[in-house]
Amino acid sequence: MKILSIGYSSIRRMLRERSNIFFVFIFPIAIILLIGLQFGSGFDPIVGVYQADEDQISESIVSELVSTEGLATRPFESEADLFGAVERGHVQAGLSLPSGMDDLASSGDQLEIGFVARPDGAGPQMQSLVGAVIADVMRPVGAAQFAGSETGSPFDQSLAMADELTGVVKGPAVAVSAVGESIFPADMGQFELGAPSMTVMFVFLTAMAGSAALILSRQLGISQRMLSTPTSVGTVVVGESVGRWGTAMVQGLYIVLFSALVFDVGWGDPIGAFLVLVIFAAVGAGAGVLMGATFSNDQQAGGVGVMLSIGLAALGGCMFPLELFGDTMQKVAHATPHAWAIDAYSELIRHGGTMIDILPELGVLIVYAVVLFALAAWRLRVVLTRP
Repeated sequence: MKILSIGYSSIRRMLRERSNIFFVFIFPIAIILLIGLQFGSGFDPIVGVYQADEDQISESIVSELVSTEGLATRPFESEADLFGAVERGHVQAGLSLPSGMDDLASSGDQLEIGFVARPDGAGPQMQSLVGAVIADVMRPVGAAQFAGSETGSPFDQSLAMADELTGVVKGPAVAVSAVGESIFPADMGQFELGAPSMTVMFVFLTAMAGSAALILSRQLGISQRMLSTPTSVGTVVVGESVGRWGTAMVQGLYIVLFSALVFDVGWGDPIGAFLVLVIFAAVGAGAGVLMGATFSNDQQAGGVGVMLSIGLAALGGCMFPLELFGDTMQKVAHATPHAWAIDAYSELIRHGGTMIDILPELGVLIVYAVVLFALAAWRLRVVLTRP
């Protein structure tokens, strides 16, 4: 019971710290969101469309945009709303279709279609893509204009004939196929790359940051007062370790549940995903207790812990996918527990694996946890019993 009380006290201290509201609950989600928006495979660029009239040419352009693979459309009621959405980044580009496009085309006048995009994003690529769609739609319009000028036939009749011929006269068929195995599955969700890696990174970081709280407890005499009661050194050591593990689990469970409910991240086999989190949190807790028992200054331990956590995260594949590492760097990366945890999550999320499939990764993480906890318990016992 005392062990749980000591552990609960550590978790409560973490939750009561105001700065943790940002670093524990907001910052990780913001990073996952940023990674998903920048590199998520499930992201389709959005082009906003404003139609002044629903005439034939305007409807054809919108229909072609909607049917274009890899492109999403969003209608707007006014041109001002469209431009505002582009400025705020809600859509990647905007297309303004003027009124009377059919009348302008039938009279042979030039059509002016408005296009707007931010210069710092996917604007150039979107302009090329949207321009190609408009060119396909306007090709029979140009043919109808030429036929009308040469034969005097009505524009609507010439356009209908041009549309019919466009469907008959086709260019050469092009078949595209991918050779080899893709690094990432084609159906991988937008946030399924960033969520597991950030979970691993922040679970370890939170556990390591807890070393400062452990040192502060010693400096304030809290640990000594516990030992002055009928509480053994072993109970204090295990209780402090449970506290570090509990804070890491709070961080990990929050990220997992939030990403699953809000970002629709599929974590695969729930038992396997939970075991990875539990064991890796134990790895981080062991490292945090060892750090807290080694240093005597909480600020020094906090700074070194953060730097060490970020360095191991970068080396272990939390900031750059392990699949893109070279052979040598992949071997170096697997000297860290982070790489084994990410391998386990990759097997569960991207390849549909089960708990059985990740037993090797779980075994390695258990070894890390046992070794770190053994060293941490020995060192903390020495520090607490030092005269």
